[in-house]
Amino acid sequence: MNPASDAYLSEDPLRKPNRERSADSPSSKLRDMPPLRTLAPGRGTQTAAGRKSSPASPLLPLHGGIVYGPVRSRRLGRSLGINLTPANIKLCSFNCTYCQYGWSGTLRHPELIELERWPGPAAVARAVSRALKVLAGRGESIDRLTLAGHGEPTLHPRFPEVVRELIAVRNAHASRVPLAILSNASTLDRSEILETIRRLDERYMKLDAGDAAMLRSVNGAQVPFEQIMAGLQALPDLTVQAMFVRDRTGRVDNTTEMAVIRWVTALQRIKPREVHIYTIDRAPAWPYLQPVSAARLQEIAQRVRQAGIPCTAFGQGRTGGPARS
Repeated sequence: MNPASDAYLSEDPLRKPNRERSADSPSSKLRDMPPLRTLAPGRGTQTAAGRKSSPASPLLPLHGGIVYGPVRSRRLGRSLGINLTPANIKLCSFNCTYCQYGWSGTLRHPELIELERWPGPAAVARAVSRALKVLAGRGESIDRLTLAGHGEPTLHPRFPEVVRELIAVRNAHASRVPLAILSNASTLDRSEILETIRRLDERYMKLDAGDAAMLRSVNGAQVPFEQIMAGLQALPDLTVQAMFVRDRTGRVDNTTEMAVIRWVTALQRIKPREVHIYTIDRAPAWPYLQPVSAARLQEIAQRVRQAGIPCTAFGQGRTGGPARS
């Protein structure tokens, strides 16, 4: 979503010991941690070989490897990112207007990608193990291992096996670090995905809309809204994450009173342990999108709290903390 298409992590490979890195740090010397590529103007194009960007796009480049970071999240602290989608291919079941990696193009179905192009479970385990050993050798700590990347991580055709391998690696090298996922919840209708996500320590599931029309408008989703709702209701102990945006044309806006009422109603059905809300702070796929004010985010957060659900509004700024009224 991150997919995955969730959009909080950016490429920031390990490089020098004992130095804190921001989301704009230079490249890595580790083989599995690709160098930071030049950001670029325009969305570029994507084919089965991956997206080709022009030399100055404001969008983030796609990941060329499995492990990236650590980077600092507005919500999750210092995180080592894990990209499960094929290198340089944006593959997501959503096509979110606000995605910092750009549009998904036509590559929205995993069956279109040859199996050998996906990172195998053993390769994922080796990459993460190597990164954790490097960090430990440098005396550096992380707050989370996060399945995210430039697409929806649960689309991986061997997702349950990948998670089993990652749990073993985490237990061996960083037993106190939670293993988290950022997901758009589009695959929770599959029992094996639902059971696998339950095995993770933390589940951050996207829900930006309270009805099917808004889901299509904001997320470009073809997955039925009620399918997503059923999956979220079946998933215990989850955090809902929601991006609030509006655009200058009026085509996209999930901040209206009616949109917020419907979204809060959906939250009441899901009963999450907490809700995180935020707005864009990077260039989005749809260039007319605008960030929502901190005041409006606080108003929305208060609606959630009035419904009996803990909610934190995060303001703009890649390393900033919660927005306070």
